[in-house]
Amino acid sequence: MKAQTEQHQGPWWKVMCLTGVDYFSTLGYQPGIAFLAAGLLSPVATGILVLLTLFGALPVYYQVAKHSPHGQGSLAMLEKLLPSWQGKSLVLCLLGFAATDFIITITLSAADAAAHITANNILNHILPFNQMILTVLLILCLGAIFIKGFDEAIGLSVVLVSIYLVLNFAIICASAVELSHYPEHLSNWSTELFKLHHNWWSMLGISMVLFPKLALGLSGFETGVAVMPLVKGSNTAAANHEEDLSARIANTKNLLLTSALIMSFFLMASSFATTMLIPEAEFADGGKANGRALSYLCHHLLGPTMGTVYDLSSISILWFAGASAMAGLLNLVPRYLPRYGMAPDWASAKNPLVIFLTAIALAVTIIFKAKVDAQAGAYATGVLVLITSAALAVTLKAWATKPVARFSYATITLIFLYTTLQNIRERPDGLHIACFFIGAILLTSIISRSVRSTELRIKEVVFDDLASQFIVENPDAEFRLVAHKPDSDLVEADRNAREVHNLGDKYLLFVEITLGDASEFNFKKLEVHGEQRGNFRILKCTSPAIPNAIAAILLYVRDHTAKHSRHAHFYLGWTEGNPLIYVFRFIFLGQGETAPVTREILRGAESDRSQRPRVHVG
Repeated sequence: MKAQTEQHQGPWWKVMCLTGVDYFSTLGYQPGIAFLAAGLLSPVATGILVLLTLFGALPVYYQVAKHSPHGQGSLAMLEKLLPSWQGKSLVLCLLGFAATDFIITITLSAADAAAHITANNILNHILPFNQMILTVLLILCLGAIFIKGFDEAIGLSVVLVSIYLVLNFAIICASAVELSHYPEHLSNWSTELFKLHHNWWSMLGISMVLFPKLALGLSGFETGVAVMPLVKGSNTAAANHEEDLSARIANTKNLLLTSALIMSFFLMASSFATTMLIPEAEFADGGKANGRALSYLCHHLLGPTMGTVYDLSSISILWFAGASAMAGLLNLVPRYLPRYGMAPDWASAKNPLVIFLTAIALAVTIIFKAKVDAQAGAYATGVLVLITSAALAVTLKAWATKPVARFSYATITLIFLYTTLQNIRERPDGLHIACFFIGAILLTSIISRSVRSTELRIKEVVFDDLASQFIVENPDAEFRLVAHKPDSDLVEADRNAREVHNLGDKYLLFVEITLGDASEFNFKKLEVHGEQRGNFRILKCTSPAIPNAIAAILLYVRDHTAKHSRHAHFYLGWTEGNPLIYVFRFIFLGQGETAPVTREILRGAESDRSQRPRVHVG
């Protein structure tokens, strides 16, 4: 992954285009959704959205970029800020909303691309299918390309975004010319607006209530941080690692600011143009502007040829937005779930994961009947939850260190929280989809962690000098290690071990394991320290799972001696209590009925019974 990242690094403005295929492509459907949500108040509600973009989301993601220069994003920030299972449980839930965001990006973008095809006479003649079939074909094509092999092409995204923005700017200019020739459009809009709402205060109040429905215009920030590893840092070859990271953070801030300013301009301009120049009936389901308001204006103002060119550009960037979302999912799932021990084996393989995600996208498309407007609520829910989580992470980070800034970030968090709750209340379908993903992630995670609980997860064991000396000094033909709880009486433990297991005056090593963060599954390196306490020799370590540490130490002791034929034995006592409870405690808390789990781990790691370390219980 690192090599790939370094290979594809480029200037921030080029990487901005890669995020832009997702962010800027929302212009294809955002103006229509805004009008359906706010009607004539669409420009006012969009203005509030722009203010929240520039003075809310942008400062928050400046801080996220500062604290995650390797593209970890707000999820990793929350994981670090909240300990153990608290942080990981929150991350698992947020992964459900992230999946909602990315999956709906795929389905919504494909549906809108299909809408552009069906509404264009030339393209519809070439592809004479209805919107549902076209959407399904586009999603299947997307999945097929990823199975064959898909690299995120920054160069292609620069071409697609540049053409798309130039065409949108041409539409905005043509709309401005049209409004200058027919100023009655502006006067009619103003008259109707004041007739309905009487004064600006009323308009602002209603717009603040309505603007959560326009939240799709905030969709590019999490992606902008996720691509940070692709942003080239310092241009100086002699720059050290810290200087390069600082330059990357600064360049990413340029990326976020520039994309936010570009999007804000187009959001405001397109909202005014579409509201004043498109008849209201055309926005409704089945209308010519439904899901494609700017395309409607392009055909109307610039003619069918330019309209077809715009439709082709829209279809391309919307399809590539789906590709960007698929790439995001393929990076997101392996980043977290395997580390928690909560991913089946196939989750680390690209093709099975692509097939699985494509099947989910097809199911969502069928459920929503490939309608753009119907999926807007679900998309907005995923976007808003991720932005709210980012604002919360930044607030928690600033709370202890920046007394002045923390209240500003807390206010931004509350605004996004209100926006999210309002969107969920009015359009609960997004929450339903997110809950489905969360439930699927949690269920798969529990099953996977249970199945993988007896894996030997520790890949490397390191003994310090004293611990190694204890092994070398062993005069017996076999190694005998005894479990010992930290801070308990060693004299009593030694006496009990020798009496219960009939060890006489054998050479014993006591093993003290301190339980670490049990939520960490992939604990690859175990450091073992020796300690001489009176006449007792102790091996000490910290591990998120006690049986795994015991098994790893036994295998290390067996393999790293002059006499490889010597067996390693481990002695411990039975644990009192309900075995089912201990199974649960082991899977999630790293401790439980140690003896049988340790033996099972050893059995999986060493198939030859004659070479397998022995576990004795008394």
